[in-house]
Amino acid sequence: MQSYLQYQALRSSIFKLVCPESEKQTLDKDWSSSRDSPASDAVSNVAGFAEVNAPPIFSCAHVLQKLDSHCQNPSQQIFIVGWDGPNDPANPRNFSIPRKIMTTLIVGAIALVVGAASATDAAVLPQAAEEFHVSDVTESLATGIYLIGYAFGAVLAAPFSETLGRNIIYASTLVLFAIFIMGSGLAPNIGGQIVLRFFAGFFGSTPLVCAGGSIADLWDQMEKTYAFPMYAMTGFGGFVLGPVIASYVAFGSLSNWRWAEWISLIAAALVLASVLFLMPETFGPLILKWKAQEIRKLTGDDRYKAEVEVAHRTFFMRMKVAVVRPFIMATEPIIVLMALYMTVVYIVQFTFLDGYTFIFKDVYGISQGLTNVCFLGIYIGTLLPGFLIYPIYRITKKDLAMVQAQGRRDLDPEVRLWFGMLGGSISIPVSLLWMGWTDYTSVNIWSPLIASMLFGYGMLCIFLMVYMYVIDSYEIYAASALTLVTFMRYLLSGVMTVVGIPFYRKMGTHWTLTVMACISALLVPLPYVFYKWGNTIRSYSKHAAVKV
Repeated sequence: MQSYLQYQALRSSIFKLVCPESEKQTLDKDWSSSRDSPASDAVSNVAGFAEVNAPPIFSCAHVLQKLDSHCQNPSQQIFIVGWDGPNDPANPRNFSIPRKIMTTLIVGAIALVVGAASATDAAVLPQAAEEFHVSDVTESLATGIYLIGYAFGAVLAAPFSETLGRNIIYASTLVLFAIFIMGSGLAPNIGGQIVLRFFAGFFGSTPLVCAGGSIADLWDQMEKTYAFPMYAMTGFGGFVLGPVIASYVAFGSLSNWRWAEWISLIAAALVLASVLFLMPETFGPLILKWKAQEIRKLTGDDRYKAEVEVAHRTFFMRMKVAVVRPFIMATEPIIVLMALYMTVVYIVQFTFLDGYTFIFKDVYGISQGLTNVCFLGIYIGTLLPGFLIYPIYRITKKDLAMVQAQGRRDLDPEVRLWFGMLGGSISIPVSLLWMGWTDYTSVNIWSPLIASMLFGYGMLCIFLMVYMYVIDSYEIYAASALTLVTFMRYLLSGVMTVVGIPFYRKMGTHWTLTVMACISALLVPLPYVFYKWGNTIRSYSKHAAVKV
């Protein structure tokens, strides 16, 4: 709906420029003089290019009917339609700040809903396992397969959004996500639940790879310093708030684990409504395509084209590139190391979905519902990086002034590493060791809870660092790079979620968390290494951008 209104507003603005009221009453009899008419100038202005040897352009509807017989031009010249100057209101970069914030938060809300759906099932795992007469490990497949669905869906989401636009992909995948979540809630057995959860994850993966593009559509490189954290702090809430929601659904008056799915379904419907009625289209090439189509209709001249129409990149060509290129880029050291970092963090996060039972319930004797509420510690931690936004913005602004003084335009990607360097990387192993070795009945429960806050802080800092650094490092190849990062972390996280329960049972919470802390400790130097030698490392890459 909002995209339709946006299209109509664009159409109306073009019509006013191409078809002034004064011209609707008069038919030009001198065809040669029409080159200098206001309508011709209007088309040049609204199309965003300088007119070069353009043919006569007529604006009146009854004149357009005569174009075939009077205005044939053998020239094959093509006019590329662009923005109407730097302040074109149709350009998403020129949307008002409230509108851009609203759009960013809606994208974050989509990520929140699909993220919460990945965690709510884990929070009611014992109840579902009991109803289906399977073990806890078997029922944990419902969460693991959902994450694996994320991995495979992410590979296909980007080319669809870059062909059809952001909104239609967000809306259509949310509808399909909701259908499969509903099916999961109605599943009569474990087999049906696992299959339906896979497809729910598959279609729920859209914001994982499209959100970066949506934010880049709206915000410039300086504004992304605070815009991307805005999205991340909203979207990350789903993974840790999902269990909290389930604790009040499955163990309250409803007392049915299936309500974990119904809550996800209701939330998806609300977010879908916000996408349809509030969220504008932000994909610039699609908006310019709309613009070119309207100019062709009003002028009868088929030579006005958007750049995306001239490129002739079909959907199947995009799909081939989107599926193949991410795996070709698996040889890139930056992508491999950043994907490994995200994978380690996500493995810890999703094994917590099962591990919190061993960390809190078994040690402190609290109820299953209250154990799920303990995830609020991680959620509070994910909000703490908000305090870093202003100082990092100041650092980024200073860096931009420096590079501009050198005659360059773009920021060095290394400025995006500050989220990791300001305690983000070291907080992961410290929090895991803290939580693991204070997990005793003799130690107050607040100790592991505070440790979980530190983990949440580090988790979001690493996410911000990885995504923003990869986007700025790979620029036009960023979608492929992020697809590989997403594929690796969710595929391995989904597998580890299933083996998490046996891991905690055999090794205990102390040594399980110690092992994960040691693995994450190996990656602590990564942001510092890239900050010092990042440009040199990128110089050996086939796809990364090198700042000179």
